Amino acid sequence: MAAAGSVRWFRGCCALLRQGFPVLANAQRHCFSGHGGQWNKVMGMGFGVALCAIPIVQKHEPTSLSHEALIRRAVSLVADSTCTLLSQTTYALIEALTEYTKAVYTLVSVYRQYTDLLGKMNSKEMDAIWQVIIGARVEMTTKQQEFLKLESSWMTALRLSEMAAEAAYQSGADQASLTAHNHIQLIKTQVQEVRQLSQKAETKLAEAQTEELMKTTGEESSQPCSIPDTTEEVNESYLRED
Repeated sequence: MAAAGSVRWFRGCCALLRQGFPVLANAQRHCFSGHGGQWNKVMGMGFGVALCAIPIVQKHEPTSLSHEALIRRAVSLVADSTCTLLSQTTYALIEALTEYTKAVYTLVSVYRQYTDLLGKMNSKEMDAIWQVIIGARVEMTTKQQEFLKLESSWMTALRLSEMAAEAAYQSGADQASLTAHNHIQLIKTQVQEVRQLSQKAETKLAEAQTEELMKTTGEESSQPCSIPDTTEEVNESYLRED
């Protein structure tokens, strides 16, 4: 009786499994063929398929971040963004300063050529070289305005980067703060070097202009003055003044 109950129970289980797994239909027929070895095989396959059909859910604990951790993450992103902005504005400023320096040296060269030719040119040649000087001045002024505009943007980016570095330090994001500070120091050094080159060019321009002015004044003073030859001419000049 116990064996018959076990057979009915197993047949019920196989009927349920056969609805989802038709492959068990053949296994059921072999189960009751009277071969004991096949019974163990079907039992193993039946329970294996049943276990595979049950989804295994892994329970993940939600990761909770503190407010301090979230602030450090946010301020690190801000520091990275401001460093990118500072790098871009620095590149533009250095390029503008370089172009301005070239324009200054061009004007210096023209001034020196003009100074060397003083007293050797006629009025037409002097007018021509002065047109070149005026064009060089306009070009230099244009480049100067461009770099001054970019310098204003660079100063804004520099202040933002310094503020972000300080915020990173205050929030405990030490690595982000250190990286930002090192980047700021490197940027300042690069800009200072280019500024020194432009200032040197401006000094050369001032020297060339001074030299040109002194030579022009000397040329004018060396021109002969009209001196009256006779006493009558002197008396006539006094009478005209009266």
